[in-house]
Amino acid sequence: MASRPRHASHSPSSMITLYDTNVQHGYSSQPWAPNIWRVRFILNYKRLPYKTIWVELADVEATLRSIGAPPSVVRSDGRHVYTLPALVDPTSTPYTPVMLSNTNNISEYLESTYPSPPVFPAGSRALQSLFVHYIQEIFAKPLLPIMVPISHQQLSDRSQRHLRNHPSSLYVAYNPQGYSSSHPLPPGPQREQAWLAVKEQFDFIDTIMAKNTGDGDGIVVMGRGVSYADFALCSVLLWIGELPLPPELEIEFVI
Repeated sequence: MASRPRHASHSPSSMITLYDTNVQHGYSSQPWAPNIWRVRFILNYKRLPYKTIWVELADVEATLRSIGAPPSVVRSDGRHVYTLPALVDPTSTPYTPVMLSNTNNISEYLESTYPSPPVFPAGSRALQSLFVHYIQEIFAKPLLPIMVPISHQQLSDRSQRHLRNHPSSLYVAYNPQGYSSSHPLPPGPQREQAWLAVKEQFDFIDTIMAKNTGDGDGIVVMGRGVSYADFALCSVLLWIGELPLPPELEIEFVI
């Protein structure tokens, strides 16, 4: 189900642009942040030609300000927070392209502007939103003490230094309510305990998905058709699958 950034023959200047951050695998740049993978899934599923601009975490705010992108979050004190993903769409109005940030805003825009094929089938938005909330706030939470340090180890030295000094940049992947990027990978017993909590959530989601086997295929959340909820789940699975886990924490899954 996973798709890599596509290359199309469209003129780059008239193409949707996705701003993403990456890890290096050999000589190639690879996406890793789960929230940005959601947007990438939508673009690929709707077969929308797009290009990717890779941005170092240390350069996110300056880059997004330079293109006039809106902040992802406005804090209670009025401070603007700039995070990825960001998306620029010049296809309908090239002189005043649409500029968006925040995964949810981008997803809603792509669905309303490019409705076919839909990722929010009629009448499913409320239930899908609840499922996505569960994936982000419950299913993925036990992963954070393990995956955040491993993720950061794969970034450039400059990005790692930036994250240590600016923990709010962690919004690029998730908003774990203050979890610090400077936390090391937990020691053995704590790591095993954290992984047991992860396994408990995997077992639960497996039970939930199996409920569709009677009137669906048991693979996708809505029973048969692919939807945004599937992208939220697969984004987390890709996050796990793309990064090197310690041997004792390796897990087998099929996307």
